[in-house]
Amino acid sequence: QTKTGIALLYDEVSENAYDIRLKLTKEVLTIQKQDVVCVSGSDHSAHHRTVTLRRQPVGGLGLSIKGGAEHKVPVVISKIFKDQAAEQTGMLFIGDAIIQVNGINVESATHEEVVHLLRNAGDEVTITVQYLREAPSFLKLPLGSPGPSSDHSSGTSSPLFDSGLHLNGNSTNTAPSSPSSPIANEPKYEKRWLDTLSVPLSMARISRYKTGTDKLRSNAFEVLALDGVSTGILQFYTAQESADWLRAMSTNISDLTLQNMKMANKCCSPSDQVIHMGWVNERLEGTDSSQLYKFKFLALKGSSFYIFSTPPVSTLDWVRAEKIYNLCEVLFKIHKLWLADDCWLQANLYLGIHQDLDLEDQRPYCFSVMVGHGKSHYFNVELGSELAVWEKSFQRAIFLEVQRTGSKTYMCSWQGDTLCFTVDFALGFTCFDSKTKNVLWRFKFSQLKGSSDDGKTRVKLLFQNLDTKQIETKELEFQDLTAVLHCIHSFIAAKVASVDPVFIDSQSIARKYMYSN
Repeated sequence: QTKTGIALLYDEVSENAYDIRLKLTKEVLTIQKQDVVCVSGSDHSAHHRTVTLRRQPVGGLGLSIKGGAEHKVPVVISKIFKDQAAEQTGMLFIGDAIIQVNGINVESATHEEVVHLLRNAGDEVTITVQYLREAPSFLKLPLGSPGPSSDHSSGTSSPLFDSGLHLNGNSTNTAPSSPSSPIANEPKYEKRWLDTLSVPLSMARISRYKTGTDKLRSNAFEVLALDGVSTGILQFYTAQESADWLRAMSTNISDLTLQNMKMANKCCSPSDQVIHMGWVNERLEGTDSSQLYKFKFLALKGSSFYIFSTPPVSTLDWVRAEKIYNLCEVLFKIHKLWLADDCWLQANLYLGIHQDLDLEDQRPYCFSVMVGHGKSHYFNVELGSELAVWEKSFQRAIFLEVQRTGSKTYMCSWQGDTLCFTVDFALGFTCFDSKTKNVLWRFKFSQLKGSSDDGKTRVKLLFQNLDTKQIETKELEFQDLTAVLHCIHSFIAAKVASVDPVFIDSQSIARKYMYSN
C-alpha cells in the first residue's frame, strides 16, 4: 500500500515553502519535486530550454507571468492558455523561470521590466527558460499535470500580480502567422515528479517540535532517518492531513521496529527478549526554564531497561547503552495528557503512588521512569498511542521480570544489626539475620497496610497481624531506599496482575484517554 499526496517543504532560512509530493511505502518515505524532463530527441543543455514564440493576432504569446526581482523570485510562467502560441511549442510549462528574452538576461529584472520586454519584443520572441523546482508557495502556481486531481492552489489568489501576455502587444502582423508548433526532430519535454530524497523508515524518528523549544509546529513535522538525514520540515495544508500523514508514518515506523525486535529476539534466550523499543525525547536535567530535549532510544529487554543515544543495531551494541536499570527497581509514571478540551490531566499510575514531579513542562504525552537513589528520567513521545504502548510495555516487562526473578533480597540494618530483607512473589516479605539466617518476621503481601519513609534511608512498614488484627510496625534502613520501594511496588503490582488482570487494565491512564478520544 503506497500513500501519496501533496505537501509543502518549508525552508526555515528563507521562510519560503515549496510544493512537493510525498510517496510513502512500508519502508521508505520519498520526497518528489516537479521538474521538466526531456523525454525524446537530443537535449543539448539539460536544464535550459530556448523557445521561439510567434505572436498571434488573437492570444498574443498565450501565457501569463508572475514574480520578479522585487519579490526576491525570478519571473515565472504562471498560466499557459490552451491552443495558443506557448502551448503549441510543447516546450513551455507553468513554473518555468524566464532567464532571457531575445538574448537579454532578465534573471534579476523586475516584473514590469519583463512585461515591457515581452510586449515590445516584436512578432518573434525567443525566450530561454529553466524550470524553477523550488517555486515559493506564495506564487500560488497551479501544480498542473501530473499533479493530483485536488489542486491546493485553486481558488486562492497570489499576492503577486499575474500579467497576461495573451494580449497582442505591438504586433505589426495582420496576416495570421504560422503557429509555434514543435518541429519533428526537436526534443520533447514533459513535466514530471522526480524523486529528490528517500528516507528509510527503519529506526527513523519524527519530531513535531521546533528545535530546542516546546513549541509544536502547526500542521508540520520532520522525519529523521537513523543516519540523521532529515526530510526537512513537511508542512500540510490542513490539520487533518497533517494528522493522517503523522499517523501513517508512525504506523510504518512501528511496524518496522516490530520486525527489528523479532530479528533481535531470534538471537536472544527466552528470558532475554526485547519487549518494546523506540524513540522518545528526554528532558535534559539541570536546564533552566528553557527546557531542552534530546532524542533517546529506549528498550525494555530481559531484566533491564536501557537508554541509548542511538539504537542498538547489532548484539554488541547492547553493552553500549548510556544507562541500564533493573526492571524490578524502576517505577513508570504517566504525567499528563493533552485532552480534547485543552486541559491537563495529571495522573498517578497503578496503586496511587504519587511523588509529584515538576509539572511545568508544556509538552503533552509525558512519562517518567523513576530509578534508584531518588533519581528519575523524564520523557515525552509524539503521539498518545505511543504513550499507551509504553505504559503497557513497562507493565508487561516488569511483571515478567518479577515472575522470572521470583524474589529479591536486600541488605539492611536496624539498631546496629545487619539484616536481610527479602521480597518474594510467593511468600511476601521476610526479614532474617544476615549471619545466623534466623527469620525474624514474615508477612504476606496482603498484610501490608501502609508505609512511610524519611525520603533518605529509613522506611516504616505497617503490617496487620492475622491473629490479633493489630498493626505491627517494622522499621528498616537501606542504602538505596528508592530501589527497595520500587521493588516492593513491582512485586505487589505483579501479584495483583496475576490475581486480577482486569483491575490492572482498568488502571491504564493512557488507554482510557485513547478510548475517550
